[in-house]
Amino acid sequence: MKEIAKRVFNIEIDSLRLVADAIDDQFTKVVEAILNTDGKVIVIGIGKSGIIGKKIAATLASTGTPSFFLHPGEAFHGDLGMVGSNDMVILISYSGETDEVLKLIPFLEWNKNVIVGITGNPNSTVAKNSVYHLNIAIAQEACPLALAPTSSTTAALVMGDALAVALMESRNFQHEDFARFHPGGSLGRKLLVKVKDLMRTDSLPFISEGATFTELLLCMSEGRLGMVIVGNPKNVNGIITDGDLRRALVRNPDTSTLTIHDMMSENPVFVDENEFIHNAEQLMIEKKITAVLVGSSTQRNVSGIYQIYNR
Repeated sequence: MKEIAKRVFNIEIDSLRLVADAIDDQFTKVVEAILNTDGKVIVIGIGKSGIIGKKIAATLASTGTPSFFLHPGEAFHGDLGMVGSNDMVILISYSGETDEVLKLIPFLEWNKNVIVGITGNPNSTVAKNSVYHLNIAIAQEACPLALAPTSSTTAALVMGDALAVALMESRNFQHEDFARFHPGGSLGRKLLVKVKDLMRTDSLPFISEGATFTELLLCMSEGRLGMVIVGNPKNVNGIITDGDLRRALVRNPDTSTLTIHDMMSENPVFVDENEFIHNAEQLMIEKKITAVLVGSSTQRNVSGIYQIYNR
C-alpha cells in the first residue's frame, strides 16, 4: 500500500512539473485581464472539474478577487442571469469537449464575456473559443485505469492556486486584507480584534493599600479575576494575584502582620486598549501571566483587565 501511495504522489508530481514547464504568456495575460476587469470571475465546470472549480472560486474570493462558482446545469435553467457582461468566465474541462460546458459558449459570446479556458487540449472546442487558454495537459492520470481524474484535477487545482497567488502579489494583498474576509477565523481574531473589544471594564476589583487581609480576600473573591488592583483607576500602585497571595503566605503565615504592600507586585504589565489581542496574548505568554492591565504604564491608569483564558 505504501508503494501505491508513493507511485500516485510521484505520478502527480511529475504531471505538475509538466504543466509548470508549459506555462507561457497566456498565464500573464489572464492575470492582467482579471486585474483590469470591473466584473467578477465566474468559474464553471461539472463533475470533478466542477468540484475543483468551486475550490478555485472560493480561493479567489477569499484573496481579493470577487468570484463565485456557477454549475452549468443550473446556468441553463436561469442562473445565467447571474453573469454580467463585464464578468470574466473560467471554463474548466480537461478534454475541452464537455457537452454541458460547450452549450454555454454561445451565450457567453453573445454576452461579450471574456472566456478563459482551462483544458488539457489546446485544440479543443473550449480552447478554440476562449480568449485565453491555460494548458494543463498531463502525461498520465494516477488512476491505473486512466479513467478517474487524478493528475488532471490536481493540475487544474494548482493552476487555480497559481492564479490566486499571482493576483494576490499583483495587488500587494496583505495579512490584514485576508483577515477582513475571514473575521471569524483565527487569523481574523489575530489581525482584527483589539484588547478593548474583549477586556473587562465593569466592577474591577480595586483595593486601597491600607486594606486588611480580610478585605483583600473579599475583594479578590468578589472580583472573580484571581487578582486585585491596588489603588484606583487613575493611580495604580500595583496588583496582587492569587499567586502573589500564596507566595506571601508561604513566607509569612501570620496574616495579621501581612500588609498589602508586602504582597503586591509594584510593576504590573500594562497593554494599550488599541493593541491587537494576538500581540497582547503573545506578551502574556512570554511573561507567563494570564492577565494584564489595560491602560498606561507611564501614567499608571487603568480602564480594564484582559485575561488570556477568557477567550
